[in-house]
Amino acid sequence: MTTTGKGHGGRGKGGIEDATAGVAQRLAGFEPRVAIVLGSGLGSLAGEVRDARRIPYADIPGFPAAEVAGHKGELVLGTVAGVPVVVQNGRFHLYEGHAPGVVGLPVRVFHRLGVRTLIVTNAAGGVRATFRPGMLMLIADHINLTSRNPLAGPVEPGEERFPDMSDPYDHGLRARARDAAREAKVALEEGVYAGLLGPSYETPAEIRMLQRLGADAVGMSTVPEVVVARARHLPCLGFSVITNMAAGLSSEKVSHEEVLAMGKRVASQLATLIERVIGQLPYSPSIGGRGGAGTK
Repeated sequence: MTTTGKGHGGRGKGGIEDATAGVAQRLAGFEPRVAIVLGSGLGSLAGEVRDARRIPYADIPGFPAAEVAGHKGELVLGTVAGVPVVVQNGRFHLYEGHAPGVVGLPVRVFHRLGVRTLIVTNAAGGVRATFRPGMLMLIADHINLTSRNPLAGPVEPGEERFPDMSDPYDHGLRARARDAAREAKVALEEGVYAGLLGPSYETPAEIRMLQRLGADAVGMSTVPEVVVARARHLPCLGFSVITNMAAGLSSEKVSHEEVLAMGKRVASQLATLIERVIGQLPYSPSIGGRGGAGTK
């Protein structure tokens, strides 16, 4: 079933409950506590999950097919560092024509399934002049320039109408990520991610604007998922893989093929950080909905 275009697509009692039920019937007692959303070219991280079980999106009501190259279209269930996880191997994008509710649907399902920490990843263009392709950026904050918000419309049960966004990327989780980077000797920058609608890449003038706004990296995802997560009090951790320099900062042309290639090249470093962070979480099946592993 594909839900795109107008309306709240994927929202509402039927959409969220049907999707949750479609996943839950495949869990067989498995209770994920961390959800990981994989960005373009980062699908190899799903291979780090132990005792993996896979659920194709075609088997989940309300989940459209993943049609963008670099997004496989499956949920992967298993463990990372001994913690039960669900990996979204292929995300949905606003630029595909999906309604904001469809883009945010997986996070709503994850929360219903018991997830208490969300880790998001993406491929991004470097806006900060000192960045270079292959760098990893810990997301400290974001700027939503998509003109879309997955919370618009009727309030979903369990979500705040006006969620606080003063700490969208949990400070405790970011501290753990910095510690993990030092221990693993992985270079990790920190900065602000600008989310744009896409699918066209930005012009040099738009990149100059983003620099003046305080952005360090730019992409076409992540923001909707984090907005939904914060409305549900899920602590979030975010990483950007700088796959290319943004328009006007390099003589190289930007291409999706370049993005995918660089994402695959850096995926192992990102996997190391994510595994170390998850291994540090005080995982407990009794973690409640308002806290979560990141806030302990």
